[in-house]
Amino acid sequence: MAKNNNKMVSAITSMNEDFAKWYTDICKKAELVEYTSVKGCMVIRPYGYAIWENIQRILDTMFKDLGHENVCMPMFIPESLLNKEKDHVEGFAPEVAWVTHGGSEPLEERLCVRPTSETLFCEHYANIVHSYRDLPKLYNQWVSVVRWEKTTRPFLRSREFLWQEGHTIHATAEEAIFETEQMLNCYADFCENALAMPVVKGKKTESDKFAGAVSTYAIEALMHDGKALQAGTSHYFGDGFAKAFDIQYQNKENKPAFPHQTSWGVTTRLIGAIIMTHGDDNGLVLPPAVAPVQVVIVPIAQHKEGVLDKATELYERLKKTGVRVKLDDSDNSPGWKFAEYEMKGVPVRVEIGPKDIENGQCVIATRYNGEKAVASLDELEKAVADKLIEARDGMYKKALENRENKTYDCTSLEEIVKALEEKGDGFVRAMWCGEEACEDEVKEKTGVGSRCIPFEQKELSDKCVCCGKPAKHMVLWGKAY
Repeated sequence: MAKNNNKMVSAITSMNEDFAKWYTDICKKAELVEYTSVKGCMVIRPYGYAIWENIQRILDTMFKDLGHENVCMPMFIPESLLNKEKDHVEGFAPEVAWVTHGGSEPLEERLCVRPTSETLFCEHYANIVHSYRDLPKLYNQWVSVVRWEKTTRPFLRSREFLWQEGHTIHATAEEAIFETEQMLNCYADFCENALAMPVVKGKKTESDKFAGAVSTYAIEALMHDGKALQAGTSHYFGDGFAKAFDIQYQNKENKPAFPHQTSWGVTTRLIGAIIMTHGDDNGLVLPPAVAPVQVVIVPIAQHKEGVLDKATELYERLKKTGVRVKLDDSDNSPGWKFAEYEMKGVPVRVEIGPKDIENGQCVIATRYNGEKAVASLDELEKAVADKLIEARDGMYKKALENRENKTYDCTSLEEIVKALEEKGDGFVRAMWCGEEACEDEVKEKTGVGSRCIPFEQKELSDKCVCCGKPAKHMVLWGKAY
């Protein structure tokens, strides 16, 4: 039994030995992805896609509870349409993939394979928004987009990836700003409650905001290795896009006015965030809310009379509670099964054998901490429900401790360099004067870039960490994926 388990575990590179290789090993060994003949594109395998489906299901419900509707825009954007918003197109130009032929015939105008859909929504809004009575429009779509990345890695950065992009249009700036902040809070709640992943909410600096936006807000998470990952963004566009695309409506005073817009999105990189926040050297550790299988039942000595019957009974009981449960009655050894479901990050494992049946009990193992407990078969449903809650709470606490242990308060560039050298990568909190030149210099001299200006501010000093001039904000800095 131990031999099979060790063989399975040895297939994963230790995260302390090579974090990047460890990550790739998990993506492959847990059967999340497979590479394709197109560099930078991936097959999301059923187990990986099932995680995305659960993410999608939860978020989609949250969006609809807030009044949003799903739509679907075209995949192609005419070059002339993309060029209507100068800042926007310049921001995406290096990553755009172009279609130049339809069959064997050259196209009269190049078509962009959507890197994002602001221009398509603007064209649509210009056609359907005419009066204040038409506002707001609260739209979202679940699609794939293409960005021709040079350096790729499964989930974190690929040339085609899945995401949702919300696009809303409002009569006033106040309504649009409220929407922008509301959706950021929606993402933060989802990450912390469903993914057990603590995040920092904040505003991006001017140099780091979305192309064409007035302001960009983000949630930043810290991975196990101390690098930051932008887990979601929400953008306030003001009326810039409306003016560029001539979207006008008659307001309540019967005068023409330009509406205000927002955009917000998360992507399949959330799966990468789950891996790097919670995973260990045995494989995935999945939060119960998005795990394709929340509970696996492993019969022990299943060839003995009554074992499979009892395991099936437990399966049916748990299934009735709404838990995503699997009974593994294959002829693989229990040791192989334990290693397999550890690799796949199944939150709870139930073991049932002849002695357990005789004693009216079973063994429940939790993936996130490896602990085992004995539970009465009469109280199985409650015991499993409690363990799933315990798993989410324990995972969140562990991730939060990792972030707190790797967050450094610094008042000089020298302190930043010293903290990173002595303690390793992590979040750095330091004051900033607001000048882009200082932002660039911090990155050049320390290796950490600005991640966001946290909403929760802390006055570490009254001087900029770089130039010594009066500070305007505390900034969260870090190396990022």
